[in-house]
Amino acid sequence: MPKPSLDTILEEVTAAAVDLIPRVDTAGILLLERGGKFRSIATTSELPHQLDILQVTFQEGPCVQAALADTVVRTDDFRLETRWPQYSPAVVEIGVLSGLSFKLYTAERTAGALNLFGFEPTAWDSSAETVGSILAAHAAAAIVATQTQSQLNAALLSRDRIGQAKGIIMERFNVDAVRAFNMMRQLSQESNVKLTDIAQRVIDSGE
Repeated sequence: MPKPSLDTILEEVTAAAVDLIPRVDTAGILLLERGGKFRSIATTSELPHQLDILQVTFQEGPCVQAALADTVVRTDDFRLETRWPQYSPAVVEIGVLSGLSFKLYTAERTAGALNLFGFEPTAWDSSAETVGSILAAHAAAAIVATQTQSQLNAALLSRDRIGQAKGIIMERFNVDAVRAFNMMRQLSQESNVKLTDIAQRVIDSGE
């Protein structure tokens, strides 16, 4: 049986949040990446994506705060919320009055949050925070596993490229493996080009 994809796992997490936590009407995951980029994924409706756009635009809000700083960010009533003076009124105007955001412990390059929203003011209890934290941990583990696999695949590909290029240099210049590798490394340092890129050039040109 094939392993479920990351998208499938995260969609199951947000759907479970709506099913398991009372007064959660919609949910989604916000990922903040290097360069100010963001991604809204696994949303149970279009609404979380709209809220993410507002937060990135205003550079404030519970999802951003949870992704970058706090572990759990709770708002019982956005009409009374003063931490985000631009975001809170905009959320109320859309019709969202309460929210819970949970930090996703992912990787250095990516910060994320599981975000839950309600259409009514809600006094979120410890049970809601516990279930949300468990779901957030599950989502984060899935993201980290995918990132680790991608890094492993990239490392294997780089190793194969370097090995192939090293073989070409050994044959072309009649040198051993150590000398061939040192030649590529020296060229990489002198030209300030990554070793894997030097290897790819050797493969492409045969020189």
